[in-house]
Amino acid sequence: MTARPSGASVTSVPLTWLYVPGDRPEVVAKALASGADVVIVDLEDAVAPDRKEYARSATAELLSEPLQVPVHVRVNALDTVHAVDDLKALAPLRGLGALRLPKISAAADVVRVAEHAAPADGGALPLHPLLESAIGVERAYEIAAAHPSVRGVALGEADLRADLGVRDDRALDWPRSRVIVAARAAGLPPPAQSIHPDIRDLDGLARSCAHGRALGFLGRAAIHPRQLPVIERAYAPTPAEIESAERIVEAAAARPGAQALPTGHFIDPAILAQARRTLTLAQRATRP
Repeated sequence: MTARPSGASVTSVPLTWLYVPGDRPEVVAKALASGADVVIVDLEDAVAPDRKEYARSATAELLSEPLQVPVHVRVNALDTVHAVDDLKALAPLRGLGALRLPKISAAADVVRVAEHAAPADGGALPLHPLLESAIGVERAYEIAAAHPSVRGVALGEADLRADLGVRDDRALDWPRSRVIVAARAAGLPPPAQSIHPDIRDLDGLARSCAHGRALGFLGRAAIHPRQLPVIERAYAPTPAEIESAERIVEAAAARPGAQALPTGHFIDPAILAQARRTLTLAQRATRP
């Protein structure tokens, strides 16, 4: 979950991923100071066609040196000429933490980027494919396991909704679960939840985050800084979860192996690993 050595390191448990348009340097600067775990500079959907070149050059200038905050860049779709220019300009930069690859529908797309966009320092450039179509979801595991440079996968729910023609949010629960399972099967971290498009609907965002957490997502992408504290609170462990995790870890330390606690809870290696993840999350600094 960390960036390549020349970029800023991602926190061990990133929960907030803030998208920001690449052609708005002043907004990017605010995003870097927002407290988001990862800032994602978007060169694709958030940038008009006549602003692509400017967005690319502004982003290249930003990433000429490592930054204090990890910065990922969502390049343009790989079947466009813009993507070729994006990869050529950005891959060698020392401040680039990772690339987010939109509209991925096959493992070969990921392999092609991994092999032809290697940074000049010889390190591996972390890649995050975005699954935004029915065929992308159908091939979720194949894409997640396509190359060692893949460090995470995620859904692009806006495009997926259009591709599937769905209106009810519940219709996306199956694709969400499929991507979560694919990530785990490929040895990747749990995916971050896709954006909540209404930046004023913080109550709806909180409810949606609770549902996503129940499905198995970890953290969420945001499009406005005001969404960050809501996401942080929704994905942070509750006091009861922390207390339960502490009991499990203490019991496992006192007597290794499978066992049942006096509360009736059974402990095995998977339960212990989950408890340790909960305590790692609990160590995060609490935001106001």
